This record gives sequence, structure tokens and C-alpha cells, in this order.
Amino acid sequence: MQRTVTRSIGDAQVSIITDGTFSFTPDLFPGTDPAHIDALLAQAGASEIATNFNAVLIRTGGRVILADAGPRDLFGPGCGFLHEGLAELGVTPAEVDTLVATHLHPDHIAGMITPEGAAVFANATLHVPEAERVFWSDDSNFQGALEGIGDWSKLAQAVLAAYGDRLAVLGDGQEAAPGLSGLALPGHTPGHSGWRLESGGASLIHVGDIVHAPALQVADPEIAISFDIDMDTARAARRRLLDQLASDGTPFTGGHFLHPAFNRLERAGSGYRLAPQG
Repeated sequence: MQRTVTRSIGDAQVSIITDGTFSFTPDLFPGTDPAHIDALLAQAGASEIATNFNAVLIRTGGRVILADAGPRDLFGPGCGFLHEGLAELGVTPAEVDTLVATHLHPDHIAGMITPEGAAVFANATLHVPEAERVFWSDDSNFQGALEGIGDWSKLAQAVLAAYGDRLAVLGDGQEAAPGLSGLALPGHTPGHSGWRLESGGASLIHVGDIVHAPALQVADPEIAISFDIDMDTARAARRRLLDQLASDGTPFTGGHFLHPAFNRLERAGSGYRLAPQG
């Protein structure tokens, strides 16, 4: 099975690595009528609420950048194919010089460390939004309503520790590498971000996790997922960015779009639809 698809964005080569696939259950979309979910799935010609776990490899100006790294072995046998994808692209972990974490959820960072907690990318600097680092480093945040994700915080802290002397801040508009800058999209998590790549007069936006279930949340941006820490703020970020993408036609990708995961956006009724780019 092919794990990657590559497109040129200006002078950069951008490869989406499908680390794995998964299907959500309707109960993960609180406040959404199951009949509405069924109708949106039928409209999309889908029988399941399908999602992908994507990492992105960017080769530009002599740099080798990996944005997010998948869930490793944490989400079952359908995931954990990051290294197969890298091998398909002819890239070794040692060649990656820059890591970007859109946020510190397990499905984006587990692949950055071994099960024993060692850094997988020994020569890379890890760029993390500061609000993410602060939030996941504070155990007091994982009490009460957030008590159930305490194990997620331990993983985040292990990743931060593994790259401790090679951590850098990725702020809104701040570059992790020439042409690659952070894009603040808070709500899903406090420091959740996407990024923008500018190269040779072309652009690509990574929308992070504003969309987990493309068949549902593109057609109806009001649908929230239970993994959003602040659902209202996440909805606002989703509405704002999807509206921008539909207006300006910028190609985009994200953490959970289905293969090939390079898209443009069109308006469709009160929502949108994807126009995949090959």
C-alpha cells in the first residue's frame, strides 16, 4: 500500500504520509443528532465516519521538516506506519532537522519518541506552540473534567523531555524554517495551531485539527468533536478558516483529511465541500 503522496508547492516538495486510518463512532460528536450524521454520511457516499492520521514531510531549501508524527502504536494495528512512509520517500529519521507539533495530542506526537521515551529524530529541533507546552506540562490541568486525559499529558511531557535541549517556540506567524510559519487556531487545545508554507510564489495551509471527520465537519462546521477542549472556540476557528479557504482558494491539508489530503474548498449551501487536488 502506498503511504505517501507528494506535490510541489513552489520550490518545496510536500509529502503527506498516511500514518494510519480509523473510524469514529457517532457518540464522539456530542450534541449532534445521529440522524444528521447519517444524512451527511449518505450525502458523502460514506458508510463510516472515516478519518486519517497524517504527518507531513517538507523538503525545501536543503531542510527536511516533519510536521506531526502520528500515533505510533497507540491506536491499534491500523496505525503506526510513519517509518514506512519515510522510507517510501527515501528519508531516514536522522535526516529530519526540524519537527513541528501542531499540538500535543497523542496522534500527533507519539511517533516522535520510542515506547521507552527516547527521541526518534535525534538531529531535529522540535517547534511547539508555547501555550501547548505550558498547558500539557501542568498536571493541575488534568483534574475534574479533564481527568480522563491524564495519560495524554504524560505522553506530552515525555516528548517535551526527550527534546528538552532542542525545543523551540512556534508562535503565530513565527517561522520554524524559512517559509514555514505558525498559524494559531486555539480551541481544540489551548495552543492548537496550523501552519502556512510559502515557497516560490505558492502557498499551502495546514489547518491542524479543526476538522477530524471530513464527511461531517466540512459540510457542517458547527459539528464539534469531544476531543475539543473548548468546543465553542474550536467552532469559531473552524468557521473562520474554512470561510477564508473557500474565499481565497488556497490549497490546504490537515491532520485528518483522507488520502490524498491535498484539497481546495468550495461553498455548498450553509457549509462547504472538498475539491481534492489529485
